[in-house]
Amino acid sequence: MKRYCPFHSAFKIMKHLIKPFEEVGKNTFRMIILFWVVSLFLFWFIGSSGERHLFPSPQQVLTGFVELYNEGLVVHIGSSLWLCFVAILIAVIISLIISYLSTIPIVNPIANAVSKLRYLPLTGITFYLAILISDARTMQIWVLVTFMSTYLTTSLLSMVSSIRKEEFDHARSLQCNRWEVLWEVVVKGRIDHVIEVIRQNLAIVWMMLVTVESILVAAGGLGFLIKNSDKFMNHGRIIALQIVILGLGLSIDFVLNFIRKTFFRYSKL
Repeated sequence: MKRYCPFHSAFKIMKHLIKPFEEVGKNTFRMIILFWVVSLFLFWFIGSSGERHLFPSPQQVLTGFVELYNEGLVVHIGSSLWLCFVAILIAVIISLIISYLSTIPIVNPIANAVSKLRYLPLTGITFYLAILISDARTMQIWVLVTFMSTYLTTSLLSMVSSIRKEEFDHARSLQCNRWEVLWEVVVKGRIDHVIEVIRQNLAIVWMMLVTVESILVAAGGLGFLIKNSDKFMNHGRIIALQIVILGLGLSIDFVLNFIRKTFFRYSKL
């Protein structure tokens, strides 16, 4: 009769967890997530211990949350979300028009040129925008619009080029003219892909938030709070704000993914 060895069993489980493409159950996956969360908090605790600590302590971060709330954190969150919403709306409209019209030969070089503008540095873009725009709030919006439009256009052009020839042939076989093919196959037929592209590129706007909101300090926002906290070396508040920004970004990402899966159920296939 074989003796049960817990170490041997644990070794077998670990052996499966480090194999590429290994399928695991939901409970095992939850345990993996729990392991990394506990490891993260343990690393934070160790890093915040001692006289010369790497991170602010959990108590300092909690104090930072309280201070930020008392100073109007909710208002600043609203300001940042509104800025991002306006910038994303404009960027999506511009990118969709450019990408859909890229199927027209005379417009295609313009679409590709817009895509290549993503290699431009922030300084080069803000310099020319400052010449054209005097209002600082409008400047913030168009810096975000410029950046997101280039990346969105790149992703949308890739989406259009990945459409199979059979889909276009099927639309033509139904007696659709060229514009109807564009509408049915590219526009209507890829709405779920557009939402996914927006979701993936939204992180660019969120990442640029701190830099862009520093253009106009009076308008407030999460970027202003981080800059202000950094100026006074308040690391507890900085970590607290980063947690807030990360949480908001993940929430927006979850909402967009939920909308895509709810209204376009075939996209999960």
